[in-house]
Amino acid sequence: MPKPALRRVMAATAAAAGVLTLGVTDASAHATTTLDYVALGDSYSAGSGVLPVDPTNLLCLRSTANYPHVIADATGARLKDVTCGAAQTSHFTEAQYPGVAPQVNALGAGTDLVTLTIGGNDNSTFINAITACGSAGVLSGGKGSPCKDKNGASFDDQIENNTYPALKAALREVMAAAPNARVAALGYPWITPAAADPSCFLKLPIAAGDVPYLRGIQAHLNDVVERAAEETGAVFVDFAAVSEGHDACQAPGTRWIEPLLFGHSLVPVHPNALGERRMAEHTMDALGLG
Repeated sequence: MPKPALRRVMAATAAAAGVLTLGVTDASAHATTTLDYVALGDSYSAGSGVLPVDPTNLLCLRSTANYPHVIADATGARLKDVTCGAAQTSHFTEAQYPGVAPQVNALGAGTDLVTLTIGGNDNSTFINAITACGSAGVLSGGKGSPCKDKNGASFDDQIENNTYPALKAALREVMAAAPNARVAALGYPWITPAAADPSCFLKLPIAAGDVPYLRGIQAHLNDVVERAAEETGAVFVDFAAVSEGHDACQAPGTRWIEPLLFGHSLVPVHPNALGERRMAEHTMDALGLG
């Protein structure tokens, strides 16, 4: 081969090798980038009742085995966990307790990922509905639909008229505080089965006709979380399908949510360790995180 031609081949080969090396280097750098991850939300995010407890803030009943920690461990993300039991949407921008800063204060321009579960404590929806339906169920001996008969659409009206706009406002605050982050708003896994299970009454004393009523309230709450997420540009992580058959009426090892009575958690009607792991896994699947 003539020398000029040989020089051209060698130059082309070197250039191609340089491009290849650059590509490998860029891919490697991208693969090893550590996500700055901030977890916000209420007790379902905090893993309240799941051991071990985070000793850095006992007021918030936060677990170090909650779904944010599971996600961080699996992805190698740098986690800042400010989840707090009993948090409402207002606590994204207001202090929940003395010394517990507004949750959005943890966010910044460098935040890459935000997850949150919020809305169930607004209007005290969860606790009021569970308490009202549980009390009514006991008094009725599990017959009829006394909770629905007494409360009607009151819970749904609060969710639609109060929680829904509060969720949108809270998500907008998150987006403004973390403009470069991917934000995931998680739904709540099913607490009750679709229909009454007589064998569950001692653990979850809800009257037969109120089981679908209570589930409908939760479905409405998840619906407004989904709508708020879509309207603000967040990703909604839907648990309706994957949590079916893992409600509080199921056996240990199957259920993700602990029952009201005779459960294995200090905080009833909340995810157990299995539930937190499954919430993490489904969230990572939804977000395409390895």
